[in-house]
Amino acid sequence: MYHHLSSRIAAEGRTVKYQKTGSHAVNSIHGGVIMEKVYDKCCGIDVHKKLIVACFKKGNRQEIREFGATTRELLEMADWLKDGGCEMVAMESTASYWKPLYNILESSDLNAIVVNARHMKAVPGRKTDVKDAEWIADLLMHGLLQASYIPDKDQRELRELVRYRKSLVGERNRELNRLQKMLEGANIKISGTITDINGKSARNILEYILSGKQIDSAEYDILYEKKVIAHNLKASKEQIIDDLNGIMSDVQRKMLRLLLKHLDELNAIIKELDDDIDNFMKPEEKRAAKAIQDIPGIGNTSAQAIISVLRIFLNLTGNLMWQQQELPSQVLLTF
Repeated sequence: MYHHLSSRIAAEGRTVKYQKTGSHAVNSIHGGVIMEKVYDKCCGIDVHKKLIVACFKKGNRQEIREFGATTRELLEMADWLKDGGCEMVAMESTASYWKPLYNILESSDLNAIVVNARHMKAVPGRKTDVKDAEWIADLLMHGLLQASYIPDKDQRELRELVRYRKSLVGERNRELNRLQKMLEGANIKISGTITDINGKSARNILEYILSGKQIDSAEYDILYEKKVIAHNLKASKEQIIDDLNGIMSDVQRKMLRLLLKHLDELNAIIKELDDDIDNFMKPEEKRAAKAIQDIPGIGNTSAQAIISVLRIFLNLTGNLMWQQQELPSQVLLTF
């Protein structure tokens, strides 16, 4: 409830005044409102790429320390906070520098929140001589920080797997487009014969094209009998022969070989990620993914992507429920 107080202060034109008494900041607000303490022992952290500045408030005292960004130094800071009985830690969401720190604090059983710098700037009363870490600690102590939504560790790891798979699928699509343009340049119109250029039928034909041989009527019959040319193709024999006989230079043939090799690597990694994601998902998440696929246009991959972003659970009656979270409105638009 305390983060709403800053908005009321700003609306009524009041300011927060900081009076220094030794190392303790006594907070008072003009207009008769006294700030209550939410945490007696808390820490505000200013995160940089290679420097961590921590302000640890303990009742009427505060201690400011600087740490490096290595794992050893972050663990030292976590031990320092645990030994001091820290109740809550707050840090800005600065680039991606906060992530390793948050992971270490979480693994050390320390409560931590990540806040948006824009929210802190909206709180009135900051003096220019107050350090960032000290200001974060002051706001945290009096409940004036609005925590950003951070998924738990399992959901974050599932999200990493899903996002990496998405990036590789995008890379595979770009390679397939590159392959299609190269074949068109060689006047090989395989897309007019085969729908899926990444499928088994297309691959068999491309492997034969790499040999440099031309396809005539007799050769077509041999390839058809060996099922190199699939039996379910709708195009006529004459059309297939015309579409597959192009002029390919040595450079184009080498590029084709490298493209196919890269596509094989991407397909293998994507398949491995599919298995990893399926094994990583909990039974209730798999049931939720299956339920989401009842929505027209959403398949298994999209359902897994949605679950990796939104926290979903099944209630005791088996109905799909969405947990109330403060999430960006555009979260579904990333898929």
